[in-house]
Amino acid sequence: MSTTEHGMPPTSLVKRVAIVQSNYIPWKGYFDLIARVDEFILYDDMQFTRRDWRNRNQIKTPQGVQWLTVPVQVKGKYHQSIRETQVDGRDWAASHWKSLVANYRRAPHFQDLAGLLEPIYLGYESGSLSVLNRTLIERVCGYLGITTRISNSWDYQLLPGKTERLADLCRQAGGREYVSGPSAKDYIDEQVFADRGIQLTWFDYQGYPEYPQLWGEFVHGVSIVDLLFNCGPSSAQYMRYVRAPR
Repeated sequence: MSTTEHGMPPTSLVKRVAIVQSNYIPWKGYFDLIARVDEFILYDDMQFTRRDWRNRNQIKTPQGVQWLTVPVQVKGKYHQSIRETQVDGRDWAASHWKSLVANYRRAPHFQDLAGLLEPIYLGYESGSLSVLNRTLIERVCGYLGITTRISNSWDYQLLPGKTERLADLCRQAGGREYVSGPSAKDYIDEQVFADRGIQLTWFDYQGYPEYPQLWGEFVHGVSIVDLLFNCGPSSAQYMRYVRAPR
């Protein structure tokens, strides 16, 4: 039987697992899901999809929302996985950092976060999209005090079948509860989890409070960097499962 999240802190000793594709500097809900579980498996054995969150995200600017897109090498019609996808060049990194500086230098906590993120951008050489995404995700988790174990899907054996694979990954990781984003309701077979004795819980992204944000009308779905630049150590107040520093 599946359940729905209600924004309450964890109370169970049952190991919770989430399995999600890596995203480029994801929004706050992504990190809230990481904080909610005990192990977060980056599902980068999945196919890379164009014009998706894997290699791009949004920031706020005086002209409105702007995309930051990491250029990648895509081999025509070849169905390459996210982990096989290589970042194309390195000039984009300095350009992205320049955009972040231009649009957030007036934010209250820009200087603190600059020391966290600038070395990744200005020191970037080359590599896979998966490694880039994981590096940024782990850096943000460190700042927020999120201690969830992060692993890769290729650390485990992968079974065939869309839902079967997810359920078995959860089982291999020792999970007794699988926490899924609501968009997966379109394809997940809940019975597969029930047959394996794994509780399926749907994460709820609704109801986040607004925070002080630059540049006009408030937008929830932008990259986590927007929250961090604007709120710094107080960012946890605007999330559900990230604990504020003591």
